[in-house]
Amino acid sequence: MNGSLLLEKQQVYYRTGATRSLEFRLAQLAKLRQAIVEREDAIMQALREDLNRSEQESFMLEIGLVLKEISFVQKRLKRWMKPAKVKTALTHTFSKGYIVPEPLGTALIIAPWNYPFQLAAAPLVGAIAAGNTAVLKPSELSPAVSEVLSSLIQDTFDPSYVAVMEGGVEVSRELLDLPFDKIFFTGSVNVGKQVMAAAAKHLTPVTLELGGKSPAIVHHDANLKLAAKRLAFGKFINAGQTCIAPDYVLVHHSVQDEFIEQLRKAVAKFYGAEPLAHPDYGRIISERHFSRLAGFLKDGEIVMGGRADELSNQMEPTVLTKVDWSMPVMQEEIFGPILPVLVYDELQEAIDRINERPKPLALYLFSENPAIQKRVIEAVPFGGGCINDTLMHLATPYLPFGGVGESGTGAYHGEYSFKTFSHMKSVLKQTTKFDFAFRYPSAKGGLAIIRRLMK
Repeated sequence: MNGSLLLEKQQVYYRTGATRSLEFRLAQLAKLRQAIVEREDAIMQALREDLNRSEQESFMLEIGLVLKEISFVQKRLKRWMKPAKVKTALTHTFSKGYIVPEPLGTALIIAPWNYPFQLAAAPLVGAIAAGNTAVLKPSELSPAVSEVLSSLIQDTFDPSYVAVMEGGVEVSRELLDLPFDKIFFTGSVNVGKQVMAAAAKHLTPVTLELGGKSPAIVHHDANLKLAAKRLAFGKFINAGQTCIAPDYVLVHHSVQDEFIEQLRKAVAKFYGAEPLAHPDYGRIISERHFSRLAGFLKDGEIVMGGRADELSNQMEPTVLTKVDWSMPVMQEEIFGPILPVLVYDELQEAIDRINERPKPLALYLFSENPAIQKRVIEAVPFGGGCINDTLMHLATPYLPFGGVGESGTGAYHGEYSFKTFSHMKSVLKQTTKFDFAFRYPSAKGGLAIIRRLMK
């Protein structure tokens, strides 16, 4: 079925009103959860095939996150769906104001290859919870997961409600040309701009979860052992192919050597002395991406790692020093297991360097000083982040996840997913018991009364 016919079928089904009741939405979320649980082994095997992802990483970063999201939404959806009563102005005495959550309609969800299951299924949870129909477009670069996801959706839902369209760039372009009611895209900044341009033709609202160069700051008062351990986790998991991975580290000059030594120890503990031989160390998704990363190894000085295997598309966890801002490795998002380490003398210098560049998706600060923490959080704009950790802000459904500026627009997870796929409709219920004459053109002295009420 082509995209146009699929969209038409979903529009017809949506207009029946079948997706709107709480009971229906909860039933579909339960079906999705059950389907995931039943196919857990198949999803893990597909992630191993596409990315050499370990079972622990696959469950923690993909399957478990989605199951947790579904449970969180199921317990709260009834409350989120209720019309919210709001106060009314003095000029609206005896009227009642409500905000009514309403589904947007038909949603298009375009998922990337780096977390190919989670970044397709988690937005789908929000679309279902909000009462929409949905079309999922998985990445062709993760074909094993795409196949499993397609099978899961096909066996669980009628295509007039939720469907998957597999394929390459031409399928994405076909879908983006269609008048969906919502587009949810996760991917690169450059493709995000194309998605927004396509959406503009139909004035379709978009949520863009993009990326950028997310910085980490390691201040001189940081717990260096823990900072190195958590940065190594955040950077090298999934071979660095994480949109919120720390892209580079700004470390205070007085602790640079010790920090790098602690990084060495952390990586050795995680992946052994030979990471390329570790059975659970991730691979780079494609030869093109591998070649791009290999080019970055020419920048600065390699002080850790640096070896790569073209046959397996793997590259060691690598640390670069003596890097300057003009080098290619500092000009684009790395999206791989290469970590440039730059030094600073004064904290303001680090803040200024970050703020000279587009607003990042994430920021990570390692410091024990509450005043330093407050200063950085207030001085640097970013989508979300952590103090004394990496990545973990993504894992809580109580926090919105999203970017700002070039790193994205809109947010999701938990209630924010429900709102992302909803329109908050304003409704004023006016009394018919009496009527204020002063508001009408025929009223004498009406202007004076309106002025007093509106001051």
